[in-house]
Amino acid sequence: MSKAFDVVVIGGGPGGYVAAIRAAQNGLKTACVDNWSNRDGSHAFGGTCLNAGCIPSKAMLESSELYYRAGHEFDHHGIKVGKPGLDLATMLERKAGITKQFTGGITQLFKANKIEGIPGTGRLLKDGKVEVTPAGGGTAEQLEARHVILATGSTPVELPFARFDGKRIVDSWDALEFDEVPKRLGVIGAGVIGLEMGSVWSRLGSEVTMIEAQDQFLFMADQQIAKDALRQFKNQGLDIKLGAKLVDAKAGGNDVSIVYEDKQGKHEATFDKLLVSVGRRPYTEGLLEDGCGVEIDARGFITVDDENRTGRRNVWAVGDCVRGLMLAHKASEEGVVVADLIAGKTAEMNHDAIPSIIYTAPEVAWVGKTEEQLKDADVPYKTGSFGFAANGRAQAMNQASGMVKMLAHQESDEILGVHIVGPMASELIAEAVMALEFRASAEDVQLTIHAHPALAEVTHEAALAVDKKAIHGVNR
Repeated sequence: MSKAFDVVVIGGGPGGYVAAIRAAQNGLKTACVDNWSNRDGSHAFGGTCLNAGCIPSKAMLESSELYYRAGHEFDHHGIKVGKPGLDLATMLERKAGITKQFTGGITQLFKANKIEGIPGTGRLLKDGKVEVTPAGGGTAEQLEARHVILATGSTPVELPFARFDGKRIVDSWDALEFDEVPKRLGVIGAGVIGLEMGSVWSRLGSEVTMIEAQDQFLFMADQQIAKDALRQFKNQGLDIKLGAKLVDAKAGGNDVSIVYEDKQGKHEATFDKLLVSVGRRPYTEGLLEDGCGVEIDARGFITVDDENRTGRRNVWAVGDCVRGLMLAHKASEEGVVVADLIAGKTAEMNHDAIPSIIYTAPEVAWVGKTEEQLKDADVPYKTGSFGFAANGRAQAMNQASGMVKMLAHQESDEILGVHIVGPMASELIAEAVMALEFRASAEDVQLTIHAHPALAEVTHEAALAVDKKAIHGVNR
C-alpha cells in the first residue's frame, strides 16, 4: 500500500529541503526523498551544497586564508608568530565537523516540522505517483502526492578526455578531500569553483595553474571588476591562462599530463592533481518515467514557466535542474515560492535581484546588470565607483584593494547593477540586493546614513560618485 502526502519533494538540497520545510509550515503533509551518498556510504540531507560544495568549501577557504595571513600579513599588524605550521588533517576534520553539524540540522528541522525524510532515489511515474528505490537497494515503494516538487540539483560536467578518477583527475568534491597539499595543481576552468578551490590550495602551498577557455576573465561579471580581480589573483601567485583550451589529459601513477591549446599553439604541462571545473549540468537522469508529462530541454533542464510549473499539472521544479543561475540561494527561494503557491498563497520571485558571489580573497560579488549588458541593450546609464583604498576600515584590516561600482539609469536614477571586488563583498552585496528589490535610486543610497568607519561606506561613496558627489575621493 502506498503512502499519501500533500507534497512529495524529490531532492534534499537547498531547493528541496527548503521547499519541504515551507510546505510543512503551510500545514501540508510532506515527504522529502533524497539519494545523496557520502564517500563512506552514509546518507545526509543537504545535497551538494551542504555536503560537498558551499559549506565545506567556505570552511576550507576560511582556514586557508587564516593560514596565509598568519604567514604573510600578521607581521604588518605587529604580531610575531614565526612560520606557521600546517596540520591539514585537523583542517579537514574541522571542515567535516561543520558539514555534519549542518546536515544534522536539516534532519532535526524535518523532525520538528513533521516532515518524512526518505533516503532513496525518487522517480516521477506517468500516473503522478513517486516511486522510491531505497538507498542501498531493496523493494521500491510508491508515494501518492497531490503535488510533486522536483529538486534534483546538478552534477559536475565531465570532459570525455579527462574522466574523473577520484585520485589524479578530480571534481570539486574530491578537491576538498586532498590528504596532502599537491605541489602542482592544475585547474581547468577559472570560474567560481575553480577560483575558490585554486585559492584554497595556493594559500596552502600549491603551485596553481588555471586553464580557462574564455578570452575574458569572469566573462559573466562586469569587466572593470573582473580586470581588477584578475590583477589581484595574479599578484597572489595564481597562474591564470586565458583563451586556453584543454585538449587532452592522461593520468599516471604519480601525476597528470595535459595538453592545452591557445593562440600560440599547443602546450604541455604536468601536475600532481588536476581539478576539472568547467561547469555543472542538471541532474535529471532516471528522474522521469516516459509519458509523465514533464519535458526536458536539449541541455537537460526541466522546462518550467515563470512560477516553476512543469507541463504536468501539480508537478513543479526548482533549483539547478531548471533555467536560471545555478546558485543555492536561488534554489531555496524558488522552493519557498513554490511551497507557498501550492498552499494557495501569493508568491513570486525577482530573478533580476539574485546576487552572485565568489568567496576568494578578495571576494567578488555582483547583482543586476553589468556595464557591458547595458551597452549592448542601449540602456542609458551613469556609473560611479569608489575604491577601498580610501576607506578607514579596509586600511585597518589591511585589505584595501578593490572597489564598489554602481550603475544607475541615466534618466530615472534607478539602480541597475552593483559590482564589488574587495573585502567582505559577500556581505556588502546584501544592501545592493535590497536596493534592487525595492527599485531604489542612486539618490536613495546617497541619502542613507552609513556607519563610520565601515566597509559599507564604500558603497555609499560609489552611489555619490554616480552623480559626481563623492566626498572622500576625486570625482571624475
